[in-house]
Amino acid sequence: MIKKTLVAFLLITSASLTAQRTSSSPYSFFGIGEEFSAKTVEQNSMGGIGVAFSHYKYLNFTNPAAYSDLRYTTYSFGMLHSDLTIKDASSEQTGSSTRLSYFALAFPIGKKAGFSIGMQPVSSVGYSLIDGAEEDALETTVFSGEGGINRFYGSFGYKVFKGFSVGLEADFSFGNVDNSIINGRNNVSLLTKYIEESTIRGGSVTFGAQYKKELKNKLIVSSGLVLKFGNDLKVTGTSSLYTLTLSGSGAEIPRDFSSIEQIKGNYKLPTKITVGAGLGKFDKWYAGLEYEAQDAIEVSNILNNIGDVYQYGKSNRFSVGGFIIPKINSISSYWNRVTYRAGIRLEKLGLLVDGTVNGTNFTPIDDFGISFGLGLPLDNRYSSVNIGLEYGKKGTTSNNLIQENYFNFRLSLSLTDINWFIKRKID
Repeated sequence: MIKKTLVAFLLITSASLTAQRTSSSPYSFFGIGEEFSAKTVEQNSMGGIGVAFSHYKYLNFTNPAAYSDLRYTTYSFGMLHSDLTIKDASSEQTGSSTRLSYFALAFPIGKKAGFSIGMQPVSSVGYSLIDGAEEDALETTVFSGEGGINRFYGSFGYKVFKGFSVGLEADFSFGNVDNSIINGRNNVSLLTKYIEESTIRGGSVTFGAQYKKELKNKLIVSSGLVLKFGNDLKVTGTSSLYTLTLSGSGAEIPRDFSSIEQIKGNYKLPTKITVGAGLGKFDKWYAGLEYEAQDAIEVSNILNNIGDVYQYGKSNRFSVGGFIIPKINSISSYWNRVTYRAGIRLEKLGLLVDGTVNGTNFTPIDDFGISFGLGLPLDNRYSSVNIGLEYGKKGTTSNNLIQENYFNFRLSLSLTDINWFIKRKID
């Protein structure tokens, strides 16, 4: 029954993942859009930690070495609903978005290895910004964009010797992004539109390692390291400049094309390093901390490569979090078997924006989140429904910029089947 449910879900969501509009953030205007971290709902509920954590039934999108400890076939999918309050120095408005976070399958290979495959969104573009909406404005410019990038990945982890594991992950990212600028002037019937229709492709490789040791008092100390090697995302497509008019219903009617050009751009992503450590007791509690850092992204030959508006700098993230299970095998109380999670995340996104557009006053865009979560076991104690809540703030209202206060609701279903690869003797 579980297998049939999984197949039906994949058939439905594999098409919708690439089609849905999944961001309402104004910051998705920049670069490849609003970027999403590759984390499970369980990890996000603990502030995003995972580089030093492994488990016999849970997926780990941070460190491929963790799959060496996997003992059961596990398939999982997750979703995110985000409510935004967006404000500047004088006004505010609200928005919301819903997206599929991931679907993935992982299974053990013998007693020393594990493998996982899946699909996740990398970034999303979904913005509409207006400059000059005031009644006395001589001209109005509308910036809009939609699309996004997704990735397929495959991860493999292997236990080299007791307590030490290594892992390797390869992925391929793909997607389409459309960015456009429409400009209109008072008493001029024709509007001018510039649009870029881009296709983005690229692959990357990640190496991970974990070490853990059980102490005499049954405490388990763990550490982890991940290197996501630098890679390029190639951008190809066309750019067009033309005039247009609007019909009574608001539909665009193209008139004269001034130019159509080919796009050959590039996002150069530097190596990203993540390190962390944790301490806990098996299936009782765990606490960990994690640090991630990356040099500045380099961008060339794309629409939003505008040096006096934004640029990239170094990015980093610090997370701390953990979980507690009162009594995993409790018979008298269901809530004693529930996993309770919490965490905090501080992140410098590496995006610097100049709201004055003079190229001299760039402000870093930072992100802060505090999260909580529950892991609700199903009848078979290995499967669970996971709920995550996160409240956070991104950006600032200073320097003519925008601040986002967001509330994220995450939900995942993690199904574990211990009989997936066991041949039945009797039907």
